[in-house]
Amino acid sequence: MAKKEGILIVCSNRKAFHDYFVLETFEAGISLLGAEVKSLRQKELSLEGAFVRMENGQAKLFNMYVKPYKFNSLSEPDPVRTRQLLLNKREIRKLYAGAEIKGQTLVPLEVYFKNGWAKIKLALAKGKHNYDKRESLKKKDLNREMEKGFKNSIRF
Repeated sequence: MAKKEGILIVCSNRKAFHDYFVLETFEAGISLLGAEVKSLRQKELSLEGAFVRMENGQAKLFNMYVKPYKFNSLSEPDPVRTRQLLLNKREIRKLYAGAEIKGQTLVPLEVYFKNGWAKIKLALAKGKHNYDKRESLKKKDLNREMEKGFKNSIRF
């Protein structure tokens, strides 16, 4: 079977950009079962409440919901089971050092298929305060208004 070219985004965690300042991003593979891969291809998953924790020198993904595949003939895995992330040692050390700093955490941003392989984009992030969230919303509104005014002013 030939590998598919390009990237197919399955699910993204838009709330993470509202709640955190993204400092650095990483790409990791996900250790999945066959039925879970089929569910991912049908976009039946949720990153809401998902988080990454470093345990025993490995990165593990907790609380990611993958809906059980309805045509699975084998036993169904737990939908929110802990999944291992596939990273090289240098990246694991970097993530571990970043997660140890107070106020920083590891957050999953999106799940996608890259050349047929399931991948996840992780972020080393720092939490926002309420005033930071309000400020980013103001900037977003101002940019939207400026673009709207710019589009309306240019007419041929």
